[in-house]
Amino acid sequence: MTDSQPYVLVLYYSRQGSTRELALQIARGIEKQSGIEARIRTVPAVSPNTEASEPAIPEEGAMYCSHDDLQHCSGLALGSPTRFGNMAAPLKFFIDSTISLWMNGALSGKPACVFTSTSSLHGGQESTLLSMMLPLLHHGMLLVGTPYSEPGLTDTQTGGTPYGPSHLARENETRLSEDEIALCQAQGKRLAKIALQLAH
Repeated sequence: MTDSQPYVLVLYYSRQGSTRELALQIARGIEKQSGIEARIRTVPAVSPNTEASEPAIPEEGAMYCSHDDLQHCSGLALGSPTRFGNMAAPLKFFIDSTISLWMNGALSGKPACVFTSTSSLHGGQESTLLSMMLPLLHHGMLLVGTPYSEPGLTDTQTGGTPYGPSHLARENETRLSEDEIALCQAQGKRLAKIALQLAH
């Protein structure tokens, strides 16, 4: 990946691995659009005792996201597992730290999408997706949903919403269904295409 190449930031938090799998499939969709790349990043866990709980560099998986990663992206895909119908605290903690980017309008006018995973069918997928949209709207970002022209939205027996890709992780099942994979990749490609159009 070169510094001059535009990229879509795929930023997620994952505890059991399901949200990470969604992120990887969205990144694959982004990479299907020529002229733009996917940059995958995560955030560290937070400690209930407000003490540092993670090393500065992750032992495995994606690197931690920096404000520079966010500021210079051409688009953003934001993902979290559900926590009582809301995004997980580590991702919220990172988003809450972006006040300087909000103040200078660094993300204004850039496209964004959201994605999530739940362990039960009615475990809060749509409310989590909607809650993740709120700070993006405050940043002035343009929300990109999943249109019903994608057949997976009506065919899926697991995850998938017009608000963004999702996964149903019954009994901690991290393997995505074919419809979930198709919806993630379609969302990634759509976001990348719009990011390129808005950049010109």
